[in-house]
Amino acid sequence: MPVLDPVAGVGPPVLVARLDNVGDVLITGPAIRAVAARSSRVVMLAGPRGRDAAELLPGVNRVITWHAPWIDQEPEPVERPKVRALIEEIEAEGVRTALIFTSFHQSPLPLALLLRLAGVEWIGAICEDYPGSLLDLRHHVDGDPPEVERALSLAAAAGFPRCDDGLPAVRKPLPDVRHLVGDDGYVVLHPGTSVPARAWPPGHCAQAVRLLARTGFRVVVTGAPADRDLTAFVAGDDGLDLGGGTTLAELAAVLDGASALIAGNTGPAHLAAAVGTPVVSLFAPTVPAARWAPYGVPCVLLGDPDAPCAGSRARTCPVPGHPCLSSVTPSQVLAAVVRLVKEAA
Repeated sequence: MPVLDPVAGVGPPVLVARLDNVGDVLITGPAIRAVAARSSRVVMLAGPRGRDAAELLPGVNRVITWHAPWIDQEPEPVERPKVRALIEEIEAEGVRTALIFTSFHQSPLPLALLLRLAGVEWIGAICEDYPGSLLDLRHHVDGDPPEVERALSLAAAAGFPRCDDGLPAVRKPLPDVRHLVGDDGYVVLHPGTSVPARAWPPGHCAQAVRLLARTGFRVVVTGAPADRDLTAFVAGDDGLDLGGGTTLAELAAVLDGASALIAGNTGPAHLAAAVGTPVVSLFAPTVPAARWAPYGVPCVLLGDPDAPCAGSRARTCPVPGHPCLSSVTPSQVLAAVVRLVKEAA
């Protein structure tokens, strides 16, 4: 079992690892809170794309950032000095127990090897491959549960049972963003995605902003700094363009004040879930919605779940015309927003 006193919550810090993107980190949050409830201190190992989300998670005391070359979508070369630096940093923390959280298509074994070299005595992970001496807990998950529940099952198997409602959450209080958006009660549209195959066409996004505005909704358009041209186009004259204008914590606060979010399968959809905001999810079926849809909040899924790309994990749409999402109309999105707002009233 893990090297700690699970009753008193004392002992060396526990390391939790999730090395990919914002959304992946956020959906691991409930499992990390379970670890924190029975640990003296939690150190989180996150990738550079997920670090800001890790900083928002309740229960995390310190974040170590490392660019994992077997996980990141733009992998860096494997370099001995960087590997050595990671091993030394973990060793300096005095970590003796670690849980490696992954998606179903990722292997925990490369990181497990590095953790062994850092002196970690007990390591648990979900793993289908033979782990040899790299894992003390080789956990298996049956069926196709949501990723939140998959992570919680690993924590529970390691001796860290669910300690609360098991829903995604962020640290509060969040920043005051009234100077950006005014009062609560607007709708947010987030047109960008980290994976192009998951994006609703920009023209559809722009039409949706016009239609929502004509119906009486105040619309806020959000995006990363790299999305500024996209958000300016989508917002036009009818939406408030915040593209590149918020930190992740500020974006969480903007979403917290929204009546609903419209977004693809991307980090802000999970951030909205973490602040309790309903989501209109434009969901490309390249990955299963059963695993990756926003968890624990009212959600309307739009898109063709039976499109030819289903289950392909494609990053760029392999089907001409991107039919799984281009077939979704702005009128359908408006109807979904109206439904969610009425249900919340």
